[in-house]
Amino acid sequence: MKSLRLLVGTSVLLCAMLAGAQDKPAASASSHVVMDAPEMQWGDAPPVLNKGAQLAVLSGNPGAQGPFVIRLKMPAGYKIAPHWHPTDEHVTVISGTFSLGMGEKFDANAAKTLAPGGYALLPAEMRHYAWTKDGATVQVHGMGPFVLNYVNPADDPSKAAPK
Repeated sequence: MKSLRLLVGTSVLLCAMLAGAQDKPAASASSHVVMDAPEMQWGDAPPVLNKGAQLAVLSGNPGAQGPFVIRLKMPAGYKIAPHWHPTDEHVTVISGTFSLGMGEKFDANAAKTLAPGGYALLPAEMRHYAWTKDGATVQVHGMGPFVLNYVNPADDPSKAAPK
């Protein structure tokens, strides 16, 4: 029961943070979106991700039901601990290199590194982890609400004691 409450709490927190990750509402899936890279509104990624990353919502609302598209910009050495999502996650590398591994333990040797244009489909509930050695920007799309659940709850930066 405690793990269910933790899962629900983490899910609600991520949805709320992703919904507030931009200054103005993103276009709905039924309206058109046409923007050049300089028009994207970047902000700090939600606290459920390690500090240093920036996020832009391109369309939809990742914290609500329905399709969404976001971009995540990560600095060199950025890591995302093993986690899973209740919905499919589609990842496309926009710039840099981005490494993905499958499983409940972080193992750099078992991962695949994707270059710009690379794509990955991570099915719902698949345990996976990611990092970028030199920095990367990835585009993520799927059906919301987009929720990130850490395999080890201690890896969740939003639960870490303030320093």
